[in-house]
Amino acid sequence: MLTVLIDYDSGNLHSAEKAFQRMAHEVGAGEVIVTDRAEDVARADRIVLPGDGAFPACRAALFAVTGVAEAMSEAVLERGRPFLGICVGMQMLASRGHEYEEVAGLGWIPGDVVRITPDDPALKVPHMGWNDLVVDRAHPVLEGIGTGDHAYFVHGYQFHVDDPAHRLAHCDYGGDVTAIVGRNTMLGTQFHPEKSQAAGLRLIANFLTWAP
Repeated sequence: MLTVLIDYDSGNLHSAEKAFQRMAHEVGAGEVIVTDRAEDVARADRIVLPGDGAFPACRAALFAVTGVAEAMSEAVLERGRPFLGICVGMQMLASRGHEYEEVAGLGWIPGDVVRITPDDPALKVPHMGWNDLVVDRAHPVLEGIGTGDHAYFVHGYQFHVDDPAHRLAHCDYGGDVTAIVGRNTMLGTQFHPEKSQAAGLRLIANFLTWAP
């Protein structure tokens, strides 16, 4: 089995690569590679799309890598390959992003990415640091992960899903902030699982063994 982490020059992939390789070894989930080659994405059994930075820049960078976005879409939408988006990689699942300008997302999970507006003005944006997860819906990738488990966030925008059934978990940061989304074989985490210690590693292991 092959898991690919897509490299499109939108973040440091070193920690994600190490975390996925570690858990793949522990659960016997095969090979994990970082790649910017469309042919690798096309043959992948599982696809991970990380992302750090602003939505418009990440989307432009992804589509600038020849054939990768097309191979990713074909693998996920037509062949049902499990997909995990991380941080801005999760946000790009949305219909639209509203960071600096309105930009079309992949549209795989309907909704909009909008700026976080905490009820408490003392809470700073970006939302940065550890926060407790609140699990909204059961999912195989959340097995062993429950409300109160900690995750590490760094973001100023959040994903408002159109269908509440697509929000699997949230956290409280002066109001509800989406933490995990999911639809069909597609998942996204606003937090960084590779930096979220026990809960993050468990989620990665669950994703690597998930058979939707």
